[in-house]
Amino acid sequence: MPTVYYIGDSTVAFNRIDTYPQQGMSNALGLYLRHGVGLAPHGLNGRSTKSFLDEGAFDPVRRSMAPGDILLIQFGHNDEKADPARHTDPDTTYKENLTFFISSAREAGALPVLITPIARRLFDENGAFLPSSHGAYPQAVRELGAKLGVPVADLTAITESYLAQVGDLPSKPWFMWPKDNTHLKPEGAVIMAGFLARELKRMGSPYGDLLYID
Repeated sequence: MPTVYYIGDSTVAFNRIDTYPQQGMSNALGLYLRHGVGLAPHGLNGRSTKSFLDEGAFDPVRRSMAPGDILLIQFGHNDEKADPARHTDPDTTYKENLTFFISSAREAGALPVLITPIARRLFDENGAFLPSSHGAYPQAVRELGAKLGVPVADLTAITESYLAQVGDLPSKPWFMWPKDNTHLKPEGAVIMAGFLARELKRMGSPYGDLLYID
């Protein structure tokens, strides 16, 4: 059976009890995978595509990927930061780093999947959802996927629509509110991983073959 490698930032990271109730989508994605499908979570808090590469966090993934494996790639929250150790430009260095992840997967015989970052839970004083907190980064992912023939799970669009529909008050328990509106609690991780699982199912075989859901 294949292994699903999952790289990204804190919204992806597999959290232990020391950070509970904060959870990343890796904590929940395994609930949707068929028995025997491996999950290798490599998300790290605070990382961008740049810092993930510069710190060598991708090296063990490159060494381990094998033919038939899946590489899920989900960055953006920290690429947006002004911090020079993390910042990337959406039209240049962000795409270049994503391309390196993609080419590394393909060289190993693995299948890359690009994922746009999940929405931040931001509402105005009237309770209206505030979209587009990730600026040009989601569109950069969409463009790169189309250019390189890589499937894209557009979680930005999906989660922005969902939060706008659900509203301010009902969505608070899914995030580490009032501490912040980015990191997830267990139920939020399950919901967001469910959106990803449905997108993988929509992509058809072999991605959908990994999942329990219809």
